[in-house]
Amino acid sequence: MTEGPRQRGTALAAPERAASGSGVALKKDIGLMSACGIIVGNIIGSGIFVSPKGVLENASSVGMALVVWIVTGIITAVGALCYAELGVTIPRSGGDYSYVKDIFGGLAGFLRLWIAVLVIYPTNQAVIALTFANYVLQPLFPTCLPPKSGLHLLAAVCLLLLTWVNCYSVRWATRVQDVFTTGKLLALGLIIIMGLVQICKGEYYWLEPAHAFQSFQNYDVGLIALAFLQGSFAYGGWNFLNYVTEELVDPYRNLPRAIFISIPLVTFVYVFANIAYVTAMSPQELLASNAVAVTFGEKLLGVMSWIMPISVALSTFGGVNGSLFTSSRLFFAGAREGHLPRLLAMIHVERCTPIPALLITCVSTLLMLCTSDMYTLINYVGFINYLFYGVTVAGQIVLRIKAPDMPRPIKVSLAWPVTYLLFWAFLLIFSLYSEPVVCGIGLAIMLSGVPIYLLGVYWENKPWRFNAFVGMVVTWLSYYTSVYTLIHLKGQLSLADSAT
Repeated sequence: MTEGPRQRGTALAAPERAASGSGVALKKDIGLMSACGIIVGNIIGSGIFVSPKGVLENASSVGMALVVWIVTGIITAVGALCYAELGVTIPRSGGDYSYVKDIFGGLAGFLRLWIAVLVIYPTNQAVIALTFANYVLQPLFPTCLPPKSGLHLLAAVCLLLLTWVNCYSVRWATRVQDVFTTGKLLALGLIIIMGLVQICKGEYYWLEPAHAFQSFQNYDVGLIALAFLQGSFAYGGWNFLNYVTEELVDPYRNLPRAIFISIPLVTFVYVFANIAYVTAMSPQELLASNAVAVTFGEKLLGVMSWIMPISVALSTFGGVNGSLFTSSRLFFAGAREGHLPRLLAMIHVERCTPIPALLITCVSTLLMLCTSDMYTLINYVGFINYLFYGVTVAGQIVLRIKAPDMPRPIKVSLAWPVTYLLFWAFLLIFSLYSEPVVCGIGLAIMLSGVPIYLLGVYWENKPWRFNAFVGMVVTWLSYYTSVYTLIHLKGQLSLADSAT
């Protein structure tokens, strides 16, 4: 690794060289189709196949649940419009981290990065990889649960394989995303078609207005608010394309186009998939199922019911790929701004992929596979993730005031960010009221980044001994983390062998 002109045999380039005109930069390989694949593939994970019942359970009726799905889809589209303006006004990779840093300053941006790097992306990727492993192994263990060691090992293999693909080529990674996004849309299309067939047969009892709003428990404002919160989480991932803005072909046109295509498509799929489910199952059956799409397939597909668990596995595999692709760009953007070690801002000079950022993303996710507390961590920081959505959209209004003459290829009405913020504030206040301890712990985890920022970023004229010590600690931590992960995975492999 060097920082001068490109030399023969040099594998990685420092970020300054991209800016100095040497031609080493992230490639613009993401066209409109791949951009749509990133958004759709990251939003649609396993949730719509496995457990859409969270919204129904709190909405208290089929009709209200469908209203929640539609309204949250509209609010998501409003938020995406705001992000589209920010994405073409501040056209840098990193998404909301870059926007918050530029608008509110380094500390706010660092805290967004800190919580994402520390918990959000490693835990989410680990959970998606485990869901993939579970649906692949379940047919091999029809009478019992798959062994935990086997699940963790297959999840690790999935992560390592997809990390290699992402390191090798941006085009390969986007092709994988396109293929698996198409696969999950075809599976959901099958569910929707089967639902339409059921409606043509007269199986629409729970869709008739007289029965759709027939509640199976008393309506409660708090529960309906929780249903909206669950629906908002189900649309999570709508902002991921903003993380890879610099790799978009013609971002000023393709970023908003991809958003305008993808969000309505996902909303349509979510609403009509839920309509299809209630043509084959009563609300009580749906709430009792641990895998709604599998139960749906068993009822309607007969000997072809195996399609549903395979669809879930394909969906989650694509979800892991999309999350690795986008989250590594967040690490890369943070390192380029000096908020993470400079190594993570290095780019392979021939493949133009951020290999160090991808490897760290993979290692941090593998570490999460080694802990039993990742689901608890997700609950703690889910509130913080949603908090920063609102902070980012509020930044759009602040930027309009601070820099009214700044070039904006897209300029939406301020009514849209205000609408989004009203909905966001309602859900945020309800979250604080209903789960103050969980939200408080999430805030504490986020604020633990303040001393890190003061020591590592804000304090610029550090003694060389301090920098040398930090470098040594990072080196040793990286080494022992890698060794621990390899030992743990070797142990899982031994357990899996003994189980078979």
